Amino acid sequence: MPENAETRGDYGHWLEIPTRWMDNDVYGHVNNVVYYSYFDTVINAYLIEAGKLDIETGPAIGLCVESQCRYFKSLAFPDRIDAGLRVGKLGRSSVRYEIGLFRSGDGAPAAVGHFVHVFVDRDGRRPTPIPEPMRAALARLAKP
Repeated sequence: MPENAETRGDYGHWLEIPTRWMDNDVYGHVNNVVYYSYFDTVINAYLIEAGKLDIETGPAIGLCVESQCRYFKSLAFPDRIDAGLRVGKLGRSSVRYEIGLFRSGDGAPAAVGHFVHVFVDRDGRRPTPIPEPMRAALARLAKP
């Protein structure tokens, strides 16, 4: 098990993400930058499905202001990834997501990280409160 004690039970939402041939680098494993794409995928899929995020015309959009990833095991095509999502902190206009990437069937994560969105109004790009349907969806994933 990695030095952290993260397990599948620590996450409230899951999305299966298949790796792609193009995700591998010349060293035969998923390139580090692709992990951030997996983070973005699980977050935005949840916001669209559960939080009613309208990516094309909604008045509020989330901008990434911070992200981090810690790597424990290599992933490689054709692995299937179970991306776990929880909310570490929910503010008025910001949210810190915490993500665990698990190879399908593994109990310990291959990588863990966080991603912070600040919500801004689409036109003026000034901080704005998280819309209520989205806030309710995020609150369901908040750590106790």
